[in-house]
Amino acid sequence: MPDTTTYRSTFILDTRGQEKPVDELIDSLKEEIAAVQGTVSEVENLGQRDFVRVPDKRYTAGVYVRVDYAAPLTAPAALHERLRLNKLVSHHLLERL
Repeated sequence: MPDTTTYRSTFILDTRGQEKPVDELIDSLKEEIAAVQGTVSEVENLGQRDFVRVPDKRYTAGVYVRVDYAAPLTAPAALHERLRLNKLVSHHLLERL
């Protein structure tokens, strides 16, 4: 892919009401990255962690997933828009490597 950059994204998954295993949810994240022309190189499931500050008493913990991928420069904005509509991802942090 021409003009690609390496990114690391950390996602917090809201698994409330989800009956699928976490591995299937991670696969759906990979599909979202592939939809914006990204190529996933590494996935690390960091497990479920409690939040330090809990603004919603019904949502006290989330599953953290770190994904390294290469994508075009336009991919972060497109991925952000796709994830905004995805109720599975409650938060995400994007780093450019």
